[in-house]
Amino acid sequence: MSFTLGLAMLVSATFGTSASAMVTVPTPQPFVPQAQTTEQYVHSYFADIPVMIDISRCESKFRQFGPNGKVLRGDNPDDFGIMQINQYYHRDEAAAMNLDINTIEGNVEFARFLYEREGTMPWLSSSRCWASSEKDITTGRLAVK
Repeated sequence: MSFTLGLAMLVSATFGTSASAMVTVPTPQPFVPQAQTTEQYVHSYFADIPVMIDISRCESKFRQFGPNGKVLRGDNPDDFGIMQINQYYHRDEAAAMNLDINTIEGNVEFARFLYEREGTMPWLSSSRCWASSEKDITTGRLAVK
């Protein structure tokens, strides 16, 4: 006989409740969200714009942070994060939109804004890696893989 069952029987005998009337209630487990890699995050965020997934792969290999733990910088040290947003040109505009390009969320959200305004032109320098057609380079909106 387990200790718990023995204790339940003792309590029921003491207070006049039968052991068969006692119900065991499972202990609720806290919700723990599934961990997500930065690559999975980008795939999910840009599921509707596949060329942006390719751009992220080419620009940063899906990395927001470098090996030193700081925000990843590109060959141009003004290019930041997973989408390599140029801080010289875009930091103030991103800040005015309450977006922090040093975070993955702010970086990809500002990248979406740029894409909707300019297509893939802000990432033209890496187009040899990600472009699959002339339309990718000029608009990014008609990418064909």
